[in-house]
Amino acid sequence: MAGDQEAEPVHRRTIEIDAFEEEDTYRVVGRLRDERPWAAAVGQVQYLHDMVLEVEVARTSMTIVAARATMHRFPHSECPGIEDAFGGLVGLNVARGYNREVQARFGRALGCSHLEFLARAIGPVVVQAMTSAGARSGYHPRAEGAGREVVASATRWLADTCHVWAVGGVGEQKLALGWRPGVDGYPSPTLVELRRRTGEGAGAD
Repeated sequence: MAGDQEAEPVHRRTIEIDAFEEEDTYRVVGRLRDERPWAAAVGQVQYLHDMVLEVEVARTSMTIVAARATMHRFPHSECPGIEDAFGGLVGLNVARGYNREVQARFGRALGCSHLEFLARAIGPVVVQAMTSAGARSGYHPRAEGAGREVVASATRWLADTCHVWAVGGVGEQKLALGWRPGVDGYPSPTLVELRRRTGEGAGAD
């Protein structure tokens, strides 16, 4: 929109989430910050929230095995009293019904709306970390063992997470044609193009 680049925002929320591959887990660190960029100049509070949520997720089961919340900046002295409650993330599977369970355990008066938002944001990052870890490991897209592992992981954890990964949909069909995340360009070729490459689309309109 016109003027956005010159305008000073009335509010800024920053979300940063880093995922680290460890021996048996993915360690994911999420940070949420709220700031009023204009406030310092007029003597008001500039930094409202600075909160960190760290979880460890078992790589084989995608289940949270450790969780810790820390509030560095908060509006009420009582706010940090809810930190320990987020240890209740332990036991949740980040790929199956995760958002529903997070909201049931920490939504509204049961938790902190900012940490709950951060917890929901962390779930999809773990799935992305799994794909990124596979790409970094240098698996060959046609290697038999690597291929089976990638297909199994994708169909297990990504099924029905979006329209592309609907069961039997585009994502699964691409995997069946030999496509592997991170090795065939980004964004990936269309299903039609992959079929042409493999010869399955020969003669098709």
